Amino acid sequence: MSNQIELRHLTYFLAVAQELHFRKAAEKLFISQPGLSRQIKQMEDILETQLFERNKKKVTLTPAGHYLKAEVEYIFNHLEKVERQLKLVGDGNSGELRIGFLGSAMQEVVPKLLLKIKERYPKVKTSLEELANFAQVDAVLNDQLDLGFVRVSRVPNTLEMKTVFTDTFSLVLPERYPMLTREFDGMERFAKEDFILFSQAYSPLYYDTIMSICQDAGFAPKISHKSVHAHTIFKLVENHMGIAIVPTSLQNGFQMRVKFIELKDIPQRAELSVIWKKEHTNPVLKNCMELLLEG
Repeated sequence: MSNQIELRHLTYFLAVAQELHFRKAAEKLFISQPGLSRQIKQMEDILETQLFERNKKKVTLTPAGHYLKAEVEYIFNHLEKVERQLKLVGDGNSGELRIGFLGSAMQEVVPKLLLKIKERYPKVKTSLEELANFAQVDAVLNDQLDLGFVRVSRVPNTLEMKTVFTDTFSLVLPERYPMLTREFDGMERFAKEDFILFSQAYSPLYYDTIMSICQDAGFAPKISHKSVHAHTIFKLVENHMGIAIVPTSLQNGFQMRVKFIELKDIPQRAELSVIWKKEHTNPVLKNCMELLLEG
């Protein structure tokens, strides 16, 4: 018996760690359940540590098992990335850039970057995935994304973060709201209105900033609805379910019966930042970051 951990051990371990059920994991791997149990026991013997707690009712991960599961997932994500990069090089392409983004980044920043990449590095392939802020942070940390566009106040110290776009906020009202745009004289008059916000879990920084805008006007907003999509927020405003405050750039591309009042005279701004791993291994990332940050 080999006294070293092999890739097959990690594959078997991860299947059981994800399913927490030996029979289901064995079916997923197309091997017998006794054979899988032997492989896991062999792995635990080599590592000299228990990875699973097993009884007749359930299978659970030990603290060591939880730690190993996160590490193995990272290893496999990285191996997938290496495989993709090798295939692209073999096809004569320079590589692939995997980009995470918030919907608001698609208004200006991401499209401009994609056009620059296409013009300067036509052999680079890009893939896009719309994700919430913290999902992007986790994906960059775990090597599932090369960079992300987020609205967060801080990131783990293994990541870099740089502001790439600063926007004003705008008040969103139903088209027939009984006030002309030119009559706007401050947020104070909206103290009794229902507000529709992006979910706090989706973007805590945005949520706290909107709360501060209202607090500066002397009131705490009465929140009636939350969403993670601008279209949903605008639709709710259109149907008189409340009013909203959003980054001004979000008004582009939506044809809805709402009106926007830019809040130019408040100090709060909506900052969009790019994040990437300090110790990245993607050769494409450096060139594309230079394109993004060149102005």
